[in-house]
Amino acid sequence: MGATEWLDVPVGINAARRVTRQDCRTVLAVGHTVTSCERLLEAVELLESDWRVQVVWTQAPDAFSNGVSDFLRAAGGVVLPWEQARRQSFDLALACAYGSLNQLHAPVVVMPHGAGYAKGKVVSGTTRPYGLDSQRLLHNGNPVARLVVLSHEKQLDVLREQCPEAVGVAEVIGDLCYDRLVASIPCRDSYREALGVTPEQELVVVASTWGATSLFGMHLELLPRLLTELTPDRFRTAVLVHPAVWFGHGPRQVRAWLSDCVDAGLLVFPPDLDWRAVLVAADHVLGDHGSTATYAAAIGKPVLLVDSPPHLAVADTAPQSVLAGLAPRLRLDQPMPAQLRAGARAAAAVAPAVSSRPALAAGNLRRAFYRLLGLSQPGSHRALAPVPVPHDWRRP
Repeated sequence: MGATEWLDVPVGINAARRVTRQDCRTVLAVGHTVTSCERLLEAVELLESDWRVQVVWTQAPDAFSNGVSDFLRAAGGVVLPWEQARRQSFDLALACAYGSLNQLHAPVVVMPHGAGYAKGKVVSGTTRPYGLDSQRLLHNGNPVARLVVLSHEKQLDVLREQCPEAVGVAEVIGDLCYDRLVASIPCRDSYREALGVTPEQELVVVASTWGATSLFGMHLELLPRLLTELTPDRFRTAVLVHPAVWFGHGPRQVRAWLSDCVDAGLLVFPPDLDWRAVLVAADHVLGDHGSTATYAAAIGKPVLLVDSPPHLAVADTAPQSVLAGLAPRLRLDQPMPAQLRAGARAAAAVAPAVSSRPALAAGNLRRAFYRLLGLSQPGSHRALAPVPVPHDWRRP
């Protein structure tokens, strides 16, 4: 479909003459990156089964938009060109990033796409997080969003300091991703079997965010070290790489960089596999300042962190900062097996920093959606399901 080819159904000035389901509330799901789309899809699932609701998707401009069109196509939703989406009115718009949202004609809900709001900049000795600042939340002095979703009470304090104009549209909802992880813990044995990990093996997961200061950017030599020192009869080593790495460099290139390690036994999970199944299956996690290691710690996994550069700014209020203060640092000059045994179990401190509404995010978010749509909720929402067992993850 060309960039200027607009759709006539299920939205548009003539859509009412063509659609089968009449008088639906229209919800626009705005995808910026693959990571934000993954979070967005989970939120959309809270309301898309309602017969009174029609969900459509669009791809907003973003520097990391590679892979988004394929993701949306695979998701099976109707995808509007961005030019059409920003000239059409909707009853609700959902997003997990901020770019270009001021161009939409709809009540906008903005949700985080990681564990809280971690990345930031240092101001007067304090690291202030991006995402809770006036530059992103305001347009012409007014909040862009009708609802800013927060995972923790502390984020309200940050808003009061950084963007008081947005406090009135913010609500502490909880962390849907964390709640889904917890719901998936009973499926651990099924995940391990599907991933090819035997009961006798310990699964060591290397988790990297994106960027030059990430584990993948700074310590790729760690992977062959692990494969050499961790005997395959006792250990299975795997890597989880942020989608921004996969689609920033290209899946072919990432696989090529890891090909020798794969030949030596490394498990490389594709970017469309739900990484939470891997975390639940893990026995040890080696990570960096990204959200994955933080979520791993929050569900009780022993975590080791690689050193981050001194100039890296992580918000003082973020759960990543809590983990950084507790987890031991991986020493590249020390044997790996002994260090794995020293990994920190920090769930008691990290989990409360991830969400101050544990197990409540789905219900809270769903109520907020229906309030903004002006619809009554259709009965009680079912409990969160575990993430799917990745039976076919080895497909080409």
